[in-house]
Amino acid sequence: MTSSLKNRLELVGVKKTFEDTFAVSDVSLVLKETEFVSIIGPSGCGKSTLFNMISGLIVEDEGEIRIDGAPVKARKGLVSYMYQKDLLLSWLKIIDNVALPLRVKGVSKKAARAEVASLFETFGLEGFEHKYPHQLSGGMRQRAALMRTYVYSRDIMLLDEPFGGLDALTKAKMQDWLLGVNDELKASILFITHDIEEAIYLSDRIYLMSDRPSTIKEEILVELPRPRNRDMMVSETFTQLKKKLLHSF
Repeated sequence: MTSSLKNRLELVGVKKTFEDTFAVSDVSLVLKETEFVSIIGPSGCGKSTLFNMISGLIVEDEGEIRIDGAPVKARKGLVSYMYQKDLLLSWLKIIDNVALPLRVKGVSKKAARAEVASLFETFGLEGFEHKYPHQLSGGMRQRAALMRTYVYSRDIMLLDEPFGGLDALTKAKMQDWLLGVNDELKASILFITHDIEEAIYLSDRIYLMSDRPSTIKEEILVELPRPRNRDMMVSETFTQLKKKLLHSF
């Protein structure tokens, strides 16, 4: 099904070293339009380094990164990037935290607020626009941070373990919420996680990274129908995928 979709993001033979240490070596991967793709690998294998190169924070040594088929190198602003911590500014109201990417681009406060106001219902934060971060729960803060990430670039989102710091129940709720909201937003998402069940539940495809020097050692198609639901997590397909991933490390 995904083969007919357009490639939004491509990494071709990407390499990066820091002094004498290979961070990533010959990494190639693809993210198609509206796809949800996860990356799993050992700690320190270079997953975040990949995101830093894609977002233009650091430059690859070799290989090529393409967005919509066009090569990019150290160009910022083409994708949005969310870390595990929400990084909301404590002195700004939630609506102004969300509108921050627009303010940085020179949009007036009034216009920026007006542009993001309609998203609060979609992201389940209607009525909390004028609260401060400390007045929100952990899950609500992550929703606000995801909204800000979406405002920055509505097409390609890089999410680096966004639910890693949440308790199990909140994490499960956030996973279901993200699936629902992305059915509406149709963003292309590249997602880093150490949680195998999370990767299977959320993803269309999963890339497995090796230990350093890191490369993609396997690509796994998640053949679960959408929309997803929790009952799928006890299905034979889910169990077999989980077993395959557990035996891959």
